[in-house]
Order: sequence, then C-alpha cells, then structure tokens
Amino acid sequence: MGRFLLRRLGLMIVILLLVSIIIFSLVHITPGDPARMMLGQEATDEAVQALRAKMGLNLPLYQQYLNWIGGIFQGDFGSSLKDNTPVLTVLMQKVPVTLQLTVFSFAISLLIAIPAGIISATKKGTLWDYLGTTFALSGVSIPPFFLGILFIFIFAVTLEWLPPSGYVSIWDDWKQSLLLMILPAFAVGVRLSAEITRMLRSSMLEVLNADYIRTAYSKGLLGKSVIISHALRNALIPVITVSGLQLGSFLGGAVITETIFAIPGVGRLVVDAILTRDFPVVQGAVMFMALAVIVVNFVVDILYSILDPRIKLSGGKS
Repeated sequence: MGRFLLRRLGLMIVILLLVSIIIFSLVHITPGDPARMMLGQEATDEAVQALRAKMGLNLPLYQQYLNWIGGIFQGDFGSSLKDNTPVLTVLMQKVPVTLQLTVFSFAISLLIAIPAGIISATKKGTLWDYLGTTFALSGVSIPPFFLGILFIFIFAVTLEWLPPSGYVSIWDDWKQSLLLMILPAFAVGVRLSAEITRMLRSSMLEVLNADYIRTAYSKGLLGKSVIISHALRNALIPVITVSGLQLGSFLGGAVITETIFAIPGVGRLVVDAILTRDFPVVQGAVMFMALAVIVVNFVVDILYSILDPRIKLSGGKS
C-alpha cells in the first residue's frame, strides 16, 4: 500500500510538470499582449514596455516558466493581471461554485443511469431495453450545451417554471440556489447518465452470463439479491472508470455549461481569463483542472480494490 502511494505520488508530480510545460507554452503562443490589453491601444510603446518589465513579461520564456513553477511549489500561483488579485484567492472563490454544479450533476446522472442500466440489462430484448438503449445513444449524441439551451427555452422561457441562468450561493439562499442549479445540473447530468447507462448495460450483460451468477440462482437466492449484491458490484468496475474521468473534468470546470448559465465557476473563469489574456489565471485554473483529474483517477484506483479484492494496489492481480 505504501509503495503504491509513493509511486502514484511520484507519477502525479511528473504528470503535473509535463502539464505545466504544455499549459505555459500554449498560453504564451496565444496571440495578444497582456500589457497592451491592460493599457489600451492608445498607450505608447514606452508605457507598454515598462509594464511588461514590471510584470516580468520581458524575461526569456524559460525564466518566466521557472519563476512561475517555482512559485507554485511554494503555494504562489501568481496574481491576476487584471486586478492584481492572487490567483489562488480567485480559484478558492470559484472552486465551490463548480463543485456544487459537479455534485448536483453527478447525483442526477447516477439516479438516472443505475436504474436504467440495470433494467435495460435484466430485461434484454424488451421494450424497456429498447427505451434504455435509445436514451443512452441519444444522450451521448446530444452535446450538453445544446441540452442547456433547449432546457432554458422549454422550462425557463416557455413554461416559466425555473430561472434561466445565474447563481446564488447555497449559504445565502439555498432554495434559490437549488432552483438555479436544476437546469445546468440536468444539462450536464443527462449526458453523463447516458454514458453510464450504456456502459452499465454492457457490463451487466457480461456479468449476468458468468458462472457464479448462475450458481447463485441455483442456490435459491432471490433475483434482486443476486443482481444487487453480486452482479451490480462487479459490473460497476468499468462504470467507475467512466464516472471518474467525467467527474474529474466536471471538477475542472464545465466551461460551456457555466458560460451558458452564467455560473461563476472555474470554467467561466478560464473563458474570461483567455479573452483578457490574463496568463496567470489561465495557467493556475488549468493546473487545477489537471490536478482534479489526477486526484479523481487516484481515488478510482482505490475504489477498484474495494469493489474487487482480486485487484491489488501493488499493481497486479491475485
């Protein structure tokens, strides 16, 4: 266990370093001069060069990178070029918003996908199976941003049941916060539930044909007990992989969904920072996204060993 944790920690550091190099390179080849954008097009070249020197943008790229990554290891992600606010402070304001959307979306996806996948697999070839398969294929084919716009048109504009967009902290007004989260959470959750339904159905069909399932039935165990205690537990292993990857991306920020519904989360922060060429904010936010994906995948590895004792954290199978 200890050796596994150390190995994974070392791998996480290497991956984050590689990601940081890619992020830094992509951000700095993006057209646009942050100093010029901050001062305006009417600013003189002397003023722009003075501001570039103050922000360290006149240094060689490798030196800028070393200064930035060195600061990260010390807990300093830099400051926003727009208002000089520490990037870490900005992220701590946006992460809870994205986390709320992530939790809601993930809960909705599981509430839809698990019953749909089980029913579709246990009633193969019936109308329920066809409905589940149709839902899975349709949900995967429709992008979340289109669902978001469709939900706004139907439930906010036409029926006027829900507010179209915006955000209120759950600590300020929990009822209004929940109402504002329903549409974006369903827009993201329906897509994920479709992917999980398709994966769970395939996995359940494979497990239901296994010898130990037939043995369980031959011992007189009830159908629900066999499905829930035996089949579902083993069928969840590949499902967790899909869920973990999606959850990591949600934590990183559902960029388009947050933009459509005017949710001030990490995703929208990245969009605004790119438009204003706020390099430190873009780099810090994307690093957070990468870290979220890596941590979630680490948790998925732990869950594997819990669901299937044959999977050892040391890397092999018994």
